[in-house]
Amino acid sequence: MAGLAFGRFDDSFSWASIKAYIAEFISTLLFVFAGVGSCIAFNKLTADAALSPSGLVAVAVCHAFALFVAVSVGANISGGHVNPAVTFGLAVGGQITILTGVLYWIAQLAGSVAGCFLLKAATGGLTTPIHSVASGVGAIEAVVMEIIITFALVYTVYATAVDPKRGSVGTIAPIAIGFIVGANILAAGPFSGGSMNPARSFGPALASGDFHDHWVYWVGPLIGGGLAGLTYSNVFMHHEHAPLSSEY
Repeated sequence: MAGLAFGRFDDSFSWASIKAYIAEFISTLLFVFAGVGSCIAFNKLTADAALSPSGLVAVAVCHAFALFVAVSVGANISGGHVNPAVTFGLAVGGQITILTGVLYWIAQLAGSVAGCFLLKAATGGLTTPIHSVASGVGAIEAVVMEIIITFALVYTVYATAVDPKRGSVGTIAPIAIGFIVGANILAAGPFSGGSMNPARSFGPALASGDFHDHWVYWVGPLIGGGLAGLTYSNVFMHHEHAPLSSEY
């Protein structure tokens, strides 16, 4: 059975690991810049466009495409997590050490913040939209929604990118991960915002100075990612235990 492991400092601070952190920073920056940028663009073109059906579809498609690319370009260096919830789910499933996971988190959050401040500079200081719970939706309901959609995301990561038995399915892992995020945004966007990613929510919150409802986008995704890691690693991978290395 896979389990948590703290890890060694020499492994987490090796040159290969440092390159992985840089890759996570860059991938997350690219993803957040495109994702948040699509929301800013629609708000500029049409009032509240991101809340309209066409705006929701466009933002979901942009996030799907951007994540597909972000995962692809980081896959061979860091594993292409681009998301603290994914990293947490992999740590719970024994695929990455806690120490390395924390450093991944720092790189991901820094990439998100950098992407958002670059957007502010490039758009002349336009408002950075944040994730927030929709009117008429309770905070607990939003947390449950984030748990479910993040479970789907991390479960997809395990099935297509982590499981040693994935075979040829591994070749479509980035696009499968992008597709599930796009689909989840379509389903959850009008309710919880459809984050699934604490880093994706943190950068805009910091750039805008608005942390209203922000806790929802840590609690929900981390619970969902952790549950997916426990489920997949113990039910479907309990006979295989991938080595804990700086590869992830």
